[in-house]
Amino acid sequence: MARAFDIDAIRAEFPILQRKVNGKPLVYLDNAASAQKPNAVIDAMAEQSRTAYANVHRGIHTLANETTEAYEAAREDVRRFLNAPHVDNIVFARGATEGINIVANGIAGTIQPGDEIVLSVMEHHSNIVPWHVLRERYGAVLRWVSLTEDGALDMEALAAAIGPKTKMVAISHMSNVLGTVNDAEEVVRLAHGVGAKVLLDGCQAAVHLKVDVQALGCDYYVFSGHKLYGPTGIGILYGAPGKLDELRVWQGGGEMIEIVEMDRVTYNKAPHKFEAGTPAILEAIALGAAIRWYEQFEMEDVQAHEAALYDRAMDGVRGVNGLTVHGTAPGKGAVLSFSLEGAHPHDIAQLLDRYGVAVRAGHHCAQPLMTHLGVTATARASFGIYNTKAEIDAFIEALHKARGMLI
Repeated sequence: MARAFDIDAIRAEFPILQRKVNGKPLVYLDNAASAQKPNAVIDAMAEQSRTAYANVHRGIHTLANETTEAYEAAREDVRRFLNAPHVDNIVFARGATEGINIVANGIAGTIQPGDEIVLSVMEHHSNIVPWHVLRERYGAVLRWVSLTEDGALDMEALAAAIGPKTKMVAISHMSNVLGTVNDAEEVVRLAHGVGAKVLLDGCQAAVHLKVDVQALGCDYYVFSGHKLYGPTGIGILYGAPGKLDELRVWQGGGEMIEIVEMDRVTYNKAPHKFEAGTPAILEAIALGAAIRWYEQFEMEDVQAHEAALYDRAMDGVRGVNGLTVHGTAPGKGAVLSFSLEGAHPHDIAQLLDRYGVAVRAGHHCAQPLMTHLGVTATARASFGIYNTKAEIDAFIEALHKARGMLI
């Protein structure tokens, strides 16, 4: 049975939300960059450290067995969260960035000059730079898909970009800047129609949507723990059945091998094939705790709460003269990126901070998107499970004050 959505009870589980910034109650609206952690996550790392820490997989003593069991239980938590068919489809990586690099490196040996990688202009740098490496080193061609006026992915342009030379379509499931939720199933259909593979960047979607990788039909899916109320230094690469086996090894070392001799080496099977060395043990266990904590709530309740916050924020910013909102596609997530005429986003963020309001300012690791929008940077307020309507009102009030000082 799902837990009732009680915002006061939820906030009480996040110790950092009790603090003040510049004498004002903290209003944390930088969730798209990194979310705060509930006690369940903080306690999971601390308790494992106190009671049963050891290295995983290689020991036979009690602490090693207990730690390994907790680590692999977290892999099962991820499998369930994504509805992956088997735990062997789940690779623990240092983050979504490493997950994408594992895939890009993994297919590099199959890339011939002229082979194409299809990307959208809304992608995060983590889903751009690894493909540039294939362009620089192997002669791959990057095909870019533009957006409609409201910030949606241009599906006609996507269909036109995908062709017989396409090897990979790498698209964000939800934009970290615009909040746009892309039609991932249609992306998969178009790509698979020409025999291309699909990687979905789910860093934002995993927090705000109900993700079912089997229903999506993608070949690869990545997300990061720290946006899902979990720790930094841990991320997930999902590979559909058989798809991880197609990738060449990423790093060499312990755990990713079966036999090492002086004149030969044989590699472990996925997912361990991609987990060389001592992993982020505590972080993986804490990610499992974050998932279990988050799964207490009905996703429909979370989405309704975040949508109400976004709608309230949109109503508020409409009263700010000279403000432009970037990204208004239907069905978008709770991310509000904006520009204020005559003011640099960094100045906006610094002034909001005076009132305890934390927003992000910059290019958000999405410089091609900034070029598309005709700006160098934006300010961004992004909403999470613990934000309140009162915090939205405080944000709007602070924004009005900031505008008065900047314009």
